Amino acid sequence: MRLSKYYMPTLREDPVDAETASHKLLVRGAFIRKQASGIYSFLPLGQKVKNKIIDIVKVAMDGHDSIEISTSILQDKEIWEKSGRWDTFGPEMFKIKDRNEREYALGPTAEEALTALVKNELNSYKQLPLNLYQIVDKFRDEKRPRFGINRSRDFLMKDAYSFDKDQKGLEESYKLMWDAYVEAFDKMGLDYKIVEGDTGSMGGRMSHEFIALAETGEGVIFFTEDSDYAATDEKARFKFEPIVEDQKELELIETPNVTTIEEVSEFLAIPSNKFAKVVDLLVKGEPVFVVIPGDRELNEAKLLSYLKVAEHDVEMMDDETIEKITGAKAGFTGPKGLEDVRVLVDESITKINNVVIGANKTDYHYINANFARDFEGEVVEDLLTAKEGDMAYDESGKLKSARGIEVGNIFQLGTKYSESLEAYFLDENGKQQPFIMGSYGIGISRSISAIVEQNYDDKGIIWPTSVAPFEAMITIININDENQKKLGEEIYQELRKEGIDVLLDDRKERAGVKFNDRDLIGIPYRITVGKDAIDNIVEYSTRKEMQIEKIDKSKAIEVVISSVREDLGR
Repeated sequence: MRLSKYYMPTLREDPVDAETASHKLLVRGAFIRKQASGIYSFLPLGQKVKNKIIDIVKVAMDGHDSIEISTSILQDKEIWEKSGRWDTFGPEMFKIKDRNEREYALGPTAEEALTALVKNELNSYKQLPLNLYQIVDKFRDEKRPRFGINRSRDFLMKDAYSFDKDQKGLEESYKLMWDAYVEAFDKMGLDYKIVEGDTGSMGGRMSHEFIALAETGEGVIFFTEDSDYAATDEKARFKFEPIVEDQKELELIETPNVTTIEEVSEFLAIPSNKFAKVVDLLVKGEPVFVVIPGDRELNEAKLLSYLKVAEHDVEMMDDETIEKITGAKAGFTGPKGLEDVRVLVDESITKINNVVIGANKTDYHYINANFARDFEGEVVEDLLTAKEGDMAYDESGKLKSARGIEVGNIFQLGTKYSESLEAYFLDENGKQQPFIMGSYGIGISRSISAIVEQNYDDKGIIWPTSVAPFEAMITIININDENQKKLGEEIYQELRKEGIDVLLDDRKERAGVKFNDRDLIGIPYRITVGKDAIDNIVEYSTRKEMQIEKIDKSKAIEVVISSVREDLGR
């Protein structure tokens, strides 16, 4: 491709709304353009990167027994009502009506759609297992779109769905997709970890996430260095150390004008890990009080999973409601004496003796309170957020944390969707059984962001060869110099003949502009044709090392061809 005939409107300045390196560089480098909040167009360079990632994903999926299809982004309300998610998915779902007032969703995911697609035609165990995938746009009305295409309202996703006759078959399908994802993300050149994830609104018994490590990532993962243990912060568990001592007599203490854990801890000279604090919530409008250790944070994902509700169903209780229910101002809520309301007690509280609790009386706390003797509640195994330095639950070592971008996920769904949408098959005994399903997603556009977050410097992007918009770039310093123009053209044609995806910068621009653009867009291999063209000498460099070497044009062509082929395993 000749740059003089290409559309590449690079920018010198960062976009004012960009928060991350990938957002800044993809806009500046003319890969994407913002249409509206959370809505982006892909320019030619971005489209090429996207297509290369799509090709990588397709090869991996096709090679692991998955078959490509394509379904409409419009999904009928009826199938979502059958699964129970029309009302529970939440405000992120785009809902529209046609001229006949029939309601649809712009597909945020496709479990319902794929189950409905096969239910009337996949009817025998002899047709199983089956795995179908598609690469289509998804739509979610993000409350706060940010980070460019990393969290947008319209995004490209590969989603696949497996249908098996039993749990063993599902586990085999799950492993196949696991292996396919490893192949795809390895080919993209991503540095990632596979972590245990929360099943959330998807349901099912098990899930794993593929997290591309990045300091600007929204997600947090925990792992240990001496084992394979890794989990998202939504799922990570730790080994809680009990605080066991002889139970003391319960005592009511006046604590005037101190409401936070830190203030009460200082006032009483008792460490915060000896507190049982209460988080006051409204769940679907009903009061729920959650009791956790004073030095810990409530894990919202674990709470949602336990209560089987969506994020939008839960809100913090306002001060007026707290006082109405407990009889005390906010900051003095405690589990003792709460009646006719739901009280959830994290299991760790049952392992701490003589805790401090709110007295449900303004300006008062109890000391030496003990679960079962002084207060009760619905004991929940784990509602806590792990912290770096905690002992892993399997005791494999101290937890370490890292930030990352979720680029893929795999779920063992089980029968949640097949049963609700009445998708059955006949087994070997002629008995009707629901399909055992799995769901598997790769964020195509998210992968682009993740790759850039891991591959850039102060000059621009450094693309891995497998996903670069072009594999090589030829820069002619002075297009009006006939020797430079002729040599640049010869090299361009030679590389094209050898199957190299090459970009020729033949623009009538200053050398500095060309070099800045070249560094910004991050093409892996570069040949510069300048004043030594008359002697067939060019400058060769790579975007990553940026070390310039003057060599004969034939050697430069040979090095580029061999390097690209080695990178791509051709």
